[in-house]
Amino acid sequence: MGVFTDGSHEQVVFCQDRASGLKAIIGIYSTALGPALGGTRFYPYASEEDALHDVLDLSRGMAYKNALAGLDLGGGKAVIWGDPEQIKSEQLLRAYGRFVQSLGGRYYTACDVGTYVQDMDIVARETQFVTGRSVEYGGAGDSSILTAWGVFQGMRAAAEHRWGTPSLKGKRVGVAGLGKVGKYLVAHLVEDGAEVVATDVSPKALEWAKASYPQVSLVADATALITSDIDVYAPCALGGALNDDTVPALRAQIVAGAANNQLAHTGIEKLLVDRGILYAPDYLVNSGGVIQVADEIDGFNFDRAKLRATKIYDTTKRILELADTEGISPASAADRLAEQRMAEVGRLRTIRI
Repeated sequence: MGVFTDGSHEQVVFCQDRASGLKAIIGIYSTALGPALGGTRFYPYASEEDALHDVLDLSRGMAYKNALAGLDLGGGKAVIWGDPEQIKSEQLLRAYGRFVQSLGGRYYTACDVGTYVQDMDIVARETQFVTGRSVEYGGAGDSSILTAWGVFQGMRAAAEHRWGTPSLKGKRVGVAGLGKVGKYLVAHLVEDGAEVVATDVSPKALEWAKASYPQVSLVADATALITSDIDVYAPCALGGALNDDTVPALRAQIVAGAANNQLAHTGIEKLLVDRGILYAPDYLVNSGGVIQVADEIDGFNFDRAKLRATKIYDTTKRILELADTEGISPASAADRLAEQRMAEVGRLRTIRI
């Protein structure tokens, strides 16, 4: 399939347990800064090839995310192939935990799409290398809380860069996806005085919005959202939201959202620049969740984790300023800083003690 042609990943592990129905792939992109950390996505991929490409993309993104977040952790990710509503079970999750344990600490797992803190509690019965556990078991709880907080901070920094004030008050913000992160993000935006328009494929999510925030305008789908008269676009669902079709139609001046891998392919970042749309790199602004679960490894303290997630505001400002100074896209500026840290700090491991 040609997926290893660039030789970038350190390790890719295929995991299968026929009795429980587990089919999983764990991808470790880099351990230059420390053990790889990244969540487990439980999703009904159309094919094994789709699952593999997703885990390779996501694990690379986690390496860059953890580097920019200032964590001493590398990048990894895992996917479980299947419909969690149909096949998720204690047996399957514990089987998955044993595969994580078999890597001996090279990879720490956590929650992602389709997995929750309760699932991590079950996985943890078979491995010590798991974060994002429930508060009852000494964990950080729902990492969506600080993910949304970090996205909000990144959005504030982008607003200041574009409009001169770090507030979304009076701005119209389009949120695509009212899942675990989108719900918290809407709350921050409403509190800040933004006008919010949103959409989701789930009827339950739309009902939640109507009941919880009746002032939020709802539209039929993502296409209707991006063509709406919005100032900021926040993709908070699956990746690839910024592509050859959506970017030309987008009316927003800023893109800042929680979804991973928002750029559908290389070149989209230039299209955004050409259209004058300010893009706050996804793996930067959505790093609050990994900051939260990483803090759990050494004994979780919410205030400490939130303080570090708040610094996403400063890092976003730095990257947007670097992009302007160097005449490059914010995505390229973020990549440059992440790669610089992985190279410079990772090199220190060659100094033998």
